[in-house]
Amino acid sequence: MPEASLSLRTLNRTHLVRQLLVERSTLPALDTIRHLVAVQGQEPNWPYVGLWTRLVDFRREDLAALLDERAVVRGTTLRRTVHLTTAEDFLWLRPSVLPIVMSALKTAYFADEIEGMDLAELEKAGRELITGRELTRREFAKLLGERYPDRLPRRLAEAVEVMIPMVHGTAVGAWGGWSGAKNVSVSIAEETLGAPLVAGPEPEKLILRYLTAFGPAGVMDVQAWSGTTRLREVMNGMRDRLRVYKSEEGQELFDVPDGPIADADLPVPVRFLPAFDNAVLGYKDRTRMISEDDRKQIAWEGSAGVPLFLVDGFVRGRWSIKADELRVTPFRPLTPAEQEAVSEEATYLLAFLVPDGATLAPVIEHV
Repeated sequence: MPEASLSLRTLNRTHLVRQLLVERSTLPALDTIRHLVAVQGQEPNWPYVGLWTRLVDFRREDLAALLDERAVVRGTTLRRTVHLTTAEDFLWLRPSVLPIVMSALKTAYFADEIEGMDLAELEKAGRELITGRELTRREFAKLLGERYPDRLPRRLAEAVEVMIPMVHGTAVGAWGGWSGAKNVSVSIAEETLGAPLVAGPEPEKLILRYLTAFGPAGVMDVQAWSGTTRLREVMNGMRDRLRVYKSEEGQELFDVPDGPIADADLPVPVRFLPAFDNAVLGYKDRTRMISEDDRKQIAWEGSAGVPLFLVDGFVRGRWSIKADELRVTPFRPLTPAEQEAVSEEATYLLAFLVPDGATLAPVIEHV
């Protein structure tokens, strides 16, 4: 039976604590990425912002060094999108989300180019061409095009990257871009990391790691975050190792036994989140972070595909950076105290984004 009912504000505060968004943490960047399981990295600069907003004195060089050392790697995992993970976590996480990654081959994007092909043969050919090498996608596509002249080479290279777990070159994750990474280079993960991937999915590990950073949460939340399905039976089998709560609406929520539950009245600061941050994307029901009305304002952009800011723990608007201008756009008017707090945190963020822009100030739009 559920132990207790948790209010929306309790879930919000608990989530902020576990996401390191109440007090900036002194954890090293590597340990922070491990705690979060995976950090969205479709676009190069956003992971840096995600770590800055969570850590004391985080510097760009901290993440750059981890990428250079291959302690952190960039590759396709959760929800079939690019994330940063520790090298150790990639080895079990990629096999654990394999079905959602492989499902890409069934989409219309690949259909015309791989229809009728022997995919096992294509995978074998791709492996032969890239084994022992790091190639740009363009180079890899050219080689595959020579093998399959009647197919679109780029699409074949992307299909092989779906079938063979790969990691991106270290330069791909370097600071410098607010849009999708260009000139991506790839290599076989097991070769680059010097260790084998685990033999199969580890759903219990996936669930426990998720709940540590995102719990309490429901089955559908874990599935939405990971892209993995059919976890209900697994979580039901783990009941004797989990705590069980319910939401105000009666939804069953699971948690790790020692997961801290925050006070609903815990004061929380303004925080700026990068685009695609899992603090927002990590649930099927995102109301613990963003109201349905506010979500609809950005739904056409993927709900969290734009950078957002929090006031009193909840999303209150969006922000953007263009050249040296940081523009903050609230969804609703801010009180004078809220505007002051937003401006202060935005100024702090601007100093991180533009270190030599000491005279710059953020632009807070009035609505």
